[in-house]
Formats: sequence, structure tokens, C-alpha cells
Amino acid sequence: MTPRLVLVAGNIGAGKTSITERLGERLGWQTGYESVADNPYLADFYADMSKWAFHLQIFFLGHRAQQHIEMAQSHRSAILDRSIYEDAHIFARALYHLGSVRERDYLAYRRVFDLIVDNLPRPDLLLYLKAPVPVLMERIRRRGRAIESGITEEYLSLLDSFYEEWLASFDICPVLTIRSDDLDFVHKPQHLEIVVQRIQDKLSGREELVFE
Repeated sequence: MTPRLVLVAGNIGAGKTSITERLGERLGWQTGYESVADNPYLADFYADMSKWAFHLQIFFLGHRAQQHIEMAQSHRSAILDRSIYEDAHIFARALYHLGSVRERDYLAYRRVFDLIVDNLPRPDLLLYLKAPVPVLMERIRRRGRAIESGITEEYLSLLDSFYEEWLASFDICPVLTIRSDDLDFVHKPQHLEIVVQRIQDKLSGREELVFE
């Protein structure tokens, strides 16, 4: 079978890591995750966002570009927890919108981002997980990560609006949208099988079902 590259996108708390882990296990695919433990800027960023936001975004850009290329060139299919495209269209944009990144830094970042992504191998599928903001907030509260303690409904709603705008014009690869609040693919194997089938249908060119 031709190796496939699938990217998982979605707001904070949408279930990206969980679905990446389980699809990797179920399909025997390589998995790639966001760099957190070895991120040299993350702690500084949460201590002083305005000072370290630009540095953090540059780090993520390099990390995700390298990860994207390595997985795309692999002889095995792969699935990545979060896409490089979200870095610019969602999170860097939000930092700029909220005033944590100045305009000149944002424009410089976008110039480098555009040069990099224009030369990346195209993924085969973008799997977009979507859930209502109150559901996201409850999931974030339950997992209790200290670095996420300051996340508000207003911030998640802002990100949600950016996701909708971005995906409305996204044409790099096919998009499969799944409402993750309707499917418990962590505890119910039959729900995971539904996702697997939709992914296989989409990759093979058959019409997929979008969960609304």
C-alpha cells in the first residue's frame, strides 16, 4: 500500500493526541506528536508571553517542518498530532491578534512560514476534530495540566473562529471533519472503527460522512 501522511487538526482539547495514538495502534502507522517536554521555550513563554511568543513560534515551525518532512519521506504511513499549517493560521495569528506578537515579527514569521510550507510534501488527508467550546473547557479542566490553567472560553472561541476561516479556504489536501464530542473513540472500539472507516473511505476517494 502507498504510504499515507495524515495530519490531525483541531482546537485545544478536541482529542488530537488520543485519536493519533489509537489510529497509530489500530492501523500500524507511525505517529508524531507536538514537542512539549523538550521544548526550550515553553516555560518561558507561559511566564512572559509577549517576550517569548515569537521565539516559541519559530521553534514550533522548525520542529513541525522537520517532522512533516521525515514522516512524508518514510516508507510507512504516518499520522501527526497537529499540523504545521495551524501554527501560522491559528496560533501565531491568535498571538498577533491578542498583542503578544508585534506586527513586524508576525510578518517576518509569516514570510518564513510561507517559504517553508510551499516546499513541503502535500499530506494525503487533514483530519479535523471539532467540539463545542464548553466540551473543550471541560476536557481541559479534567486533564488538569498546569500550563493550560489560564485557557478561557473566550480564547477557545477565538481559535474556533480562526479554524473555521482557515478551513473554508484550505485546499492543500482533502479534509475529513469529525465531531469528537459525538464519538468516544477512547473507550468505545466501535467508535474508533467508524473513524477508521471514514479515513479509509476518504483516502480511497469514496464519499465520507461528516459528523455534524
